[in-house]
Amino acid sequence: MKKVGVIGAGKWGEALSFAMSEKNDVIITSRTHRDWTNFRTLEEVLACEYLIITVPAQQIGKWLEENFIFSGQKILVAAKGIEASSGRFLNEIYMQYVPSENLCFLSGPSFAAEVILSLPTALVINSTSLSTAREFAALFPKFIRTYVSEDVIGAEITGAYKNVIAIAAGICEGLGLGHNAAASLIARGLVEMERFGRAYGASTESFLGLSGAGDLFLTASSSMSRNYRVGLGLAQGLSKETVCEQIGEVSEGIGTAYALHEIAASRGVYLPIAAEVYAILEGKSPRQSLQDLIER
Repeated sequence: MKKVGVIGAGKWGEALSFAMSEKNDVIITSRTHRDWTNFRTLEEVLACEYLIITVPAQQIGKWLEENFIFSGQKILVAAKGIEASSGRFLNEIYMQYVPSENLCFLSGPSFAAEVILSLPTALVINSTSLSTAREFAALFPKFIRTYVSEDVIGAEITGAYKNVIAIAAGICEGLGLGHNAAASLIARGLVEMERFGRAYGASTESFLGLSGAGDLFLTASSSMSRNYRVGLGLAQGLSKETVCEQIGEVSEGIGTAYALHEIAASRGVYLPIAAEVYAILEGKSPRQSLQDLIER
């Protein structure tokens, strides 16, 4: 049995802690204390050889700066997003503190509520080091099928971008525009994601597989997705602040929408759906935005 430490005790951290406990000795920590038998201090968790970190993209830079000291740990990043304040991808943030050969990034369709019920799931572990990716893959339970990939940037982009498309899909549902519109939005969202990925040299395969199409279809079609629920709230005319307060969870799609807005402007990439999601977050009428998408 391997000693695995999980950092972040939200729903996803809890689900991964449960899943990894099937084959490993797992301990978990977070900023907020949990009355769990395997809850430990941050110092104890950081001493583990294998770490799974679920700290959200908008918080991880500051967290690493204040809390992390590298001592040879192998890290699986289990969050998705782009830092809104800088436009940095998670791998760019982590590589300031950890060698790339010790870093892996988790992607693929996965709701925490289903993982904690041991329902069948398939995920991708992405790393520049396939040997490290395979080490993490061996730690996963039998009900999770794992694949490995070297396309880190593809996993980063798909994992972040699908949350923005999920907000748009929630808006579409909230406005009662029907299944035809939803299917078209998701399909065009996949095209938009892939176009953005090409600008960074990502593999098309990542967009057509579990990391891209798989995660997008899941997140953009279910109210179990917090980003989809953000869209539902925005469709009701609520502000992003009110929606986030009601959901009570971090919606990575909001920060990513702002990051994509800045990146699109600086790199000249055409991102119409992401642009409209950003405009809606800034107060534009959701119905007008979707009408503008149709008429562009």
